[in-house]
Amino acid sequence: MTRLGGIGDDQPNGPGDDLLAVAREIADAVDGLANLWAVAAQGASLRLSPHQLRALRILEAEPGLNLTTLAEGMEIGPPTASRLCDRLEAAGLLERLLHPHKRREVQLVLTGRGRQVLSEVAERRSQVLAMVLAGMDPAAREALRRGMRAFLSAQDGTDAGTEGPLP
Repeated sequence: MTRLGGIGDDQPNGPGDDLLAVAREIADAVDGLANLWAVAAQGASLRLSPHQLRALRILEAEPGLNLTTLAEGMEIGPPTASRLCDRLEAAGLLERLLHPHKRREVQLVLTGRGRQVLSEVAERRSQVLAMVLAGMDPAAREALRRGMRAFLSAQDGTDAGTEGPLP
């Protein structure tokens, strides 16, 4: 948990303190969700590390990336990315294919098994999350849904009710 203070430390003392208290509560919820996410992923038919899952998700979103671009997207070095891809390839989740127009470049592409594992992990995560949501009051669930939409809009720099960025 992220709260390090004692009782009463979450009380607002000034204009910005309110936001910090909310941020701490959300951080605690995110920690719980991350744990839920990790446990659900480990229950899949093939156990993958968070790093491996992240690589597969990146390649799902952008098929055909080369090793350097994957490494940059994951903020890891090319040798680490290469070893990661070696393991994913050995597990039958990833293929290295020669680029059709650049003879020296190798593309990284998910296999059918790789897409299947990602789908299974996503389904397990959705089921576990649905179980938690089922334990919530419907009004609280709807408030959470609205709040998450507003959060994502604010993160993207757009207002949920407008098309453009916020001033």
